[in-house]
Amino acid sequence: MSPRWIILFIIIAVIELYAFQAVKTVTKVKWIQIAYILVSVSAVVFIFYQFSKFDRTVGQTPMFMLTIGVLLLVLLPKLLITFFMLVEDVLRILVGTKNYIADYDKQAAFLPERRQFVSRVALGIAAIPFLSLIYGMTVGKYNFKVIKQTLFFPDLPDDFDGFTITQISDVHSGSFDNPEKISYAIDLINQQNSDLLLFTGDIVNTHAKEMHPWLETFNKIQKHEFGKYSILGNHDYGEYVDWSSEKDKEENFEAIKDLHQQIDFKLLLNENIKIKRGKDEIAIVGVENWGVKFKKVGDLKKASEGLSKEDFKILMSHDPSHWEMEVKNHPDHYHLTLSGHTHGFQFGIEIPGVFKWSPVEYVYKQWAGLYENVGRYIYVNRGFGFHAYPGRVGIMPEITVIELKKGQNIV
Repeated sequence: MSPRWIILFIIIAVIELYAFQAVKTVTKVKWIQIAYILVSVSAVVFIFYQFSKFDRTVGQTPMFMLTIGVLLLVLLPKLLITFFMLVEDVLRILVGTKNYIADYDKQAAFLPERRQFVSRVALGIAAIPFLSLIYGMTVGKYNFKVIKQTLFFPDLPDDFDGFTITQISDVHSGSFDNPEKISYAIDLINQQNSDLLLFTGDIVNTHAKEMHPWLETFNKIQKHEFGKYSILGNHDYGEYVDWSSEKDKEENFEAIKDLHQQIDFKLLLNENIKIKRGKDEIAIVGVENWGVKFKKVGDLKKASEGLSKEDFKILMSHDPSHWEMEVKNHPDHYHLTLSGHTHGFQFGIEIPGVFKWSPVEYVYKQWAGLYENVGRYIYVNRGFGFHAYPGRVGIMPEITVIELKKGQNIV
């Protein structure tokens, strides 16, 4: 066994020991204690067994994602319990030391007994993430939300005043397991009756075949008057598995690109297209993936060939770090960038218009919703699908509808 596995085993053992101490303090009923031990041991064995079977030539399967879910169910609540129990142990040691120095009864145990109150509080608080994670895996992952946003631009061409765009991102079709829910989401897309539909990358987790069972469903997306356009995301390049040959990897990549045509999307590969409404035009610019921490094949210069600074431009770029590093202060002025990639970490707290937090904000400055810099905007879609953890807690799957209005910038 490698040192990494030994360290992981020790950490889990310590967490499990402390969690059992909380259960043991709260209840003295033997069968409950035994049942708890059996369930915990079974979960840990399941996790280690599934991890040992992980095949890097296949990548993440539904069973592996279930294992991630079980790991989080085991780990996060018990980490909270461990924190409370550790704090209590520190206090017990301090009290025991004080009593010993004060020359109290030396026959008494050095450490005071654990208090039921602390264990009850620890178990009660741990129940919150435990139940939330279960909700996320059963309901949250398909709890689609339509989020509408109106953006004002003083230089928006007159005939595009009131123009509407539906954006979806991060489909991750290899994670789907409920055709009825996906059909419902497609109906939501159609109900928006937008002028234009844009998809900002990650159609699969890794393999083109993941999308095959869903082609018919996604072909039910209605035609939009001004078209349906898409780009690639980091997962579309097959970078996260081991391939038997470069030829297999390249064939998969070509098959993934072909999926877009099969669902009637025009895939933009470092290129742009102008759409005309009345006498006016705007440009849709699509770059391949460009990310600070991921594959950099997006070429903004190439994608913008033939465009001027004065053209009104909507840029599709999968990873929002591209906007932060290259786009937001670009001299050619990209009015609106549409991204995805972060999924909002699929975990966080969000009260619309009041409060928004997720651990992913410590990695990405722009991670969900609308951001602005000197009149230039980026909108980061929270994602249509899910990946790794098979659920969503607090950050729901999103269908975005953006209305363009002529006027002064308002955030």
